[in-house]
Amino acid sequence: MSKTRSTLLAAAVLVAGLGLTGCSEKRWCEHDATDTKVSDRFCKNNTPGYEWESGSGHKKSKKTKKKH
Repeated sequence: MSKTRSTLLAAAVLVAGLGLTGCSEKRWCEHDATDTKVSDRFCKNNTPGYEWESGSGHKKSKKTKKKH
């Protein structure tokens, strides 16, 4: 029973840790040209013209592809 208890405790700690990291980052998806908040699905799908914004006051840098 000790092994089962240890496994359950480890799983609970893992779930709690993941929950805390998910809530600690406040971000939202915005349309670049208008700075309008939009559905997160645009950023999750890497739609051109949309990027994640946060309360930090600076935009995340974008990786641009070089044209050959």
